[in-house]
Amino acid sequence: MRVRISTVVALAAAIVLTGTTSAAVAGTHVKAKPTIVLVHGAFADSASWSGVIERLQQRGYPVVAAANPLRGLGSDAASVRTVIDSVSGPIVLAGHSYGGAVMTNAAAGDPDVKALVYIAAFAPDKGESALELSNKFPGSTLGDTLASVPLGDGTNDLSIRPNLFRQQFAGDVSKRQASLMAVTQRPIRDAALSAGSGEPAWKKIPSWFLVAGADRNIPPAAQRWMADRAGSRATVEIRKASHAVGVSNPGPVADLIVRAATAR
Repeated sequence: MRVRISTVVALAAAIVLTGTTSAAVAGTHVKAKPTIVLVHGAFADSASWSGVIERLQQRGYPVVAAANPLRGLGSDAASVRTVIDSVSGPIVLAGHSYGGAVMTNAAAGDPDVKALVYIAAFAPDKGESALELSNKFPGSTLGDTLASVPLGDGTNDLSIRPNLFRQQFAGDVSKRQASLMAVTQRPIRDAALSAGSGEPAWKKIPSWFLVAGADRNIPPAAQRWMADRAGSRATVEIRKASHAVGVSNPGPVADLIVRAATAR
């Protein structure tokens, strides 16, 4: 029995077309991953998220690392809010250190933000400042390591003295990397740390927390207390992690963000 070549080609085309159509139909049911927006804190920049970003991208998540101006809580939150507004679809916000206070304000009232992830971060209530929360429990040694530069308007830029940076901020990071971080750190205006927060997003948006157990900037006890108060869905603690936990432990940080992104 002979089969015309044209018939074989037609059948093959039909099979390919059917498979493609089925895949397209099936694809319409695949839920898009949320965009992860990362907010760095004081004495750091967006590059501090590099290890976390790499791991999130490997899992197929779109990622945006917001540049936090570190000038004032209200203006910093407004700046991050413009980043959030530029993203289409659901968002998971993750903030480190002072970045947690910024995202707490930036996400308030935004229906697209589905989860907040605090990485060794401040989660202030209305009226509270980062400075107030860092002093709520004993253990912070940050004040003794700071260098101050007057800005001419009665406020000052604060940075960690490079020779003290590793022991204060990044004790579990290699000396080489910590020395680079010390030189590239971005100062924060003191007024940003003393400014009272607005209405906190964590009262309406689910939150996840990672506690750095050897943190010398924000006492671990303060981190646990803020997590409990916010009704954290899950709190992970890395016992020997420094304040730079996203640099020293990017895997667990990325894991927690993914956990928040996939929660129902």
